[in-house]
Amino acid sequence: MRVLLADRVPEALGLLAGDGAAIPVAGGTDLLVHWPVRIDAHDRTYVDLSRLEDLKPLRWSDRELVLGGLTTYWDVIQDERIGREFPLLVRAARQVGAIQIQARGTWAGNIVNASPAADGVPVLMAYDAVVVLESGRGREEVPLDHFYTGYKEMRRRADQLVVAIRIPRRPYSYQVFEKVGSRRAQAIAKVGLAVTRSDAGWRVVAASMAPTIRRCPMLERLLEQRVQVAHPGDLVPAITQDVSPIDDVRSTAEYRRRVMARVLYDDLRETCGWP
Repeated sequence: MRVLLADRVPEALGLLAGDGAAIPVAGGTDLLVHWPVRIDAHDRTYVDLSRLEDLKPLRWSDRELVLGGLTTYWDVIQDERIGREFPLLVRAARQVGAIQIQARGTWAGNIVNASPAADGVPVLMAYDAVVVLESGRGREEVPLDHFYTGYKEMRRRADQLVVAIRIPRRPYSYQVFEKVGSRRAQAIAKVGLAVTRSDAGWRVVAASMAPTIRRCPMLERLLEQRVQVAHPGDLVPAITQDVSPIDDVRSTAEYRRRVMARVLYDDLRETCGWP
């Protein structure tokens, strides 16, 4: 194992550019979970980002909230203003492992780990977050709902760091985050959902329902058109078009479709006037 230390962002970018296989490490929470069984990871080169103070703070402007590349879940939990304006960020952060993980794990790390069962990514996507990438060649901004190209694949080059996550500030008339797992805490989602409504329209985002965290355009259209839904089963055709769950050790594809339909129906029936 080879660890390279950087004191400033340009230095870290130079180290990544100089070794196309180097892996940036922030909280290290996802890396260490698999460390005992992924022997090949022991021979890799890692760029330690922990000294990059410029990437740690979160900041506000009149138009947006910006999470730094090293902003942790705990940073968000402690910010009362986020709790008022973006409550789903706090709810999701509290679902990410124990307090020790929340104190070390970063939002940017949750994004680039690219797990289809991630807790932080669905709420960021439901808030129309934008990923800010930086390399020695400059900056690039990618909407989070266009960031993933396949399972564990994303629009991030090896020489790029996630230096910020931009979240537009809007008034929301509806916000909900749901996580269905084998227990209430420290569990991987069998089905995850984040739903918001603002002047930008409805956002429905699903986790553990496809190879990536995914927005659900058919469900969003159904909500925008105010289609009447009489039963959870009426949502299944739209769900089937939007996502492609699989059978795995945690549950079956059929279970996931049915649970997603039931959770959506129960959450939205009062707001949408469904029976």
